[in-house]
Amino acid sequence: MLVSLTVGKVDAGVAVLLTQDNRLIEFPSVLLPSNISSGSIVDITVSRNNAAEAANLAAFQSLQKRILNTYGIKTPSPPILRLRNATQTSLVLEWDPIDLATASLKSLSLYRNGSKAGSIPRPLETRSTKISGLAIHTEYTFHLVLRTTAGTYQSEKLTCRTHKMTDLSGITVTTGVLHPQRKEALAEGIDRIGGKLIDSVRIDTTHFVCSEGRGPLWEKAVEMNIPVVVPEWVDACEAEGTIVSVRGYYLNADPKARHLGPIHSSTQHQRTTSSIASPSRQSQSQSQSLSLPTTQHEREQNTAEPPPTPFPGANMSGQPKAEDDDRVSSEGAESPPTPPPKDEVTPAETQTPPDHPETNGDAKSNTESQPEEDDEEKEVLEAKSSHKKPTEQDKEEQNEEEQDEEEEEEDLAGGPEAPNKGKAKENSDSDFNEVPL
Repeated sequence: MLVSLTVGKVDAGVAVLLTQDNRLIEFPSVLLPSNISSGSIVDITVSRNNAAEAANLAAFQSLQKRILNTYGIKTPSPPILRLRNATQTSLVLEWDPIDLATASLKSLSLYRNGSKAGSIPRPLETRSTKISGLAIHTEYTFHLVLRTTAGTYQSEKLTCRTHKMTDLSGITVTTGVLHPQRKEALAEGIDRIGGKLIDSVRIDTTHFVCSEGRGPLWEKAVEMNIPVVVPEWVDACEAEGTIVSVRGYYLNADPKARHLGPIHSSTQHQRTTSSIASPSRQSQSQSQSLSLPTTQHEREQNTAEPPPTPFPGANMSGQPKAEDDDRVSSEGAESPPTPPPKDEVTPAETQTPPDHPETNGDAKSNTESQPEEDDEEKEVLEAKSSHKKPTEQDKEEQNEEEQDEEEEEEDLAGGPEAPNKGKAKENSDSDFNEVPL
């Protein structure tokens, strides 16, 4: 197509061209001939380039296919969750490697019973997790939620249940330093209870069994907080038919602290309680038996010891009584005094020490005038002594009463010799009262 245009104005970059119907067209001046000026007429031929159009269309189609194949066909895959191992209080879950396709990862979360339990750390590297602290023989539901730049993808829900105490199939043991024969016996015991024996320490390892705490496997088990027990723990589980506490089966644990089930433990607790109570009872009975002889011995001493200050007519052993008898006999032989009248008071009676409860003359007059009152006082004293422990003062009063009775009998039977004898007793009483207490 040929078009004739008139040049109206030429600038440095743009030229103004006029059509035959006086329309203005801006045209790049670089595309016009160099000698063009205002008023020049130029002919422009316009034609379509089909080959170029086809080439551009083919390039565009190939680009669209490449984008579709890269980003439109392959999408991230939802995670596949499954149960790896179950025990009485824990579950080990695992899943396949995450396929993100061309998308970018945002997060990977674990949900338990419809609630978020937590986010998985390093989801591109981590393929398993362990959930502890669960209830015994309880059902739980888990699922994973994958969030990417291409969208959110959710795994299917996994329903699993923890084991009973009598179900030992979840025990997974890794062995450390053990004697070969002991290791074979351990493998047979684990097989009998339905457990598993593995060679490496993994996330599903429930117990690490060894006889010595050394080696790389032991270090890894300690780092992962896996219980390290002795082989006797497996034997105890097999004997009881249920899982046994590991507290008494650690490497450095005391074998006395081991409990063999609820029945045995209760029996052992009763035995321990009785054994603890019996020594306490024995010690209490021993202390009582030791305290009783002591008190009896003290009572015997209190009853056997005579009062520190003797009284006339008291039962005394040794030389004092003999001396008193000699002194009385010598005095009676040299100068037998005449019996004083009952109303008068002898000088010896006035010299009686003031701390003495009563003088011999007063006792004699009281015994002669009121014998019946003495008998009543004696009965009262005996009744008091039967109800309470006798003191020294009570003993003194009882001795005085006995002396008064003896003097009364002597007075009734002796006649005129009674005053001499009373005087001698007063003298002996005065002599003995001078003895320091």
